[in-house]
Amino acid sequence: MTRDFSPRMLDMIAGRFKLLAEPTRLHILNALRGAELTVTELVKQTGAGQANVSKHLNLLHRNGMVDRRKDGLHVYYRISDPGVFELCELMCSSLEADLEERRKALGVS
Repeated sequence: MTRDFSPRMLDMIAGRFKLLAEPTRLHILNALRGAELTVTELVKQTGAGQANVSKHLNLLHRNGMVDRRKDGLHVYYRISDPGVFELCELMCSSLEADLEERRKALGVS
């Protein structure tokens, strides 16, 4: 099924791709893929600074990609839009196919 996208929808799609174009945000999302984590845990898993992780988490939260819940002094983050991983899987498949074509063209196995 093919659909025509309105200019507003195209702007929204571009915004989502722009959000995912930052490697640190992808590292954060990947870390949250299997677990709910605090900022401290995300800092350890991603290697990014605390202020940087917090900034990206706020942006991801404002755009509906992660949810958060407070438990005492801790704030836990989790994925709210698992569709992001479908996009990542599509991109990985495309990258793998492209790499395979390049290898064939270069005669490399």
